[in-house]
Amino acid sequence: MTTANGTGATGHETIGAAIRAAKARGEPALVAFMTAGFPERARFTADLARVASAADVVEIGVPFTDPMADGMTIQRASHAALVQGVSLRWILEELTAMQPRPAAPLLLMSYLNPLLAYGLDRLPGAARAAGVAGFIVPDLPFEECADLKSALQAEGVGLVQMVTPVTPPERIAMLCREAQGFIYAVTMTGTTGKAVSVPDEVLDYLRLVKSLAPIPVCAGFGIRGREQVERLRDQVDGVIVGSALVEVLERGEDPVAFLRGLRLAG
Repeated sequence: MTTANGTGATGHETIGAAIRAAKARGEPALVAFMTAGFPERARFTADLARVASAADVVEIGVPFTDPMADGMTIQRASHAALVQGVSLRWILEELTAMQPRPAAPLLLMSYLNPLLAYGLDRLPGAARAAGVAGFIVPDLPFEECADLKSALQAEGVGLVQMVTPVTPPERIAMLCREAQGFIYAVTMTGTTGKAVSVPDEVLDYLRLVKSLAPIPVCAGFGIRGREQVERLRDQVDGVIVGSALVEVLERGEDPVAFLRGLRLAG
């Protein structure tokens, strides 16, 4: 199978390769989250190009009316994007037309309803054509993901699985076996956006996930600064930076400078 980027690797393989390459440089990979069409719909691909130039992987949020796992920053961004008419269909069309395409692998983070509304029969092909390497679906339990996972897999598009500090070890092991691209290790219970001090018990949990995962592990929720990245560097393969980056874009600041400021190597 040849992916949309013209290589022989499937989408989720390109995600894992990008994360491992960063880790081989001596630092966690940066997985950068941005809400599609925020702060301005007209700037989406320009903002994406800038973010992708400084990140190893980019996670693009599909706006949704009830983003239950997200804190106030991403809720606000999602609402603003919806007001501007941003939809999953529009995002896929914009990504398909984007030239040049980002070198960093792209994921879509979407709740299940927009995917169902688009149609699971059409979604995988459209995603591959748009250069999407994988999906994160926070409200889709593993026990209900078989149809989506198999449909995406037919086009080489991966489905990331999420674990949390309260996930039982046996379930963590199962999700690690089934995940594609990387394991999304949530650093806390609750919603995104709060700063995380990364206590020792969270490091113990991340070490457990890492010991069980055959693919890279990335920590997300509350990662806002270089100090947190430094504390996580030996426990995970990558860090996911979401609300803090969305706020940088909202303020009109330089996302490249912000992301480079999180880098630990050279």
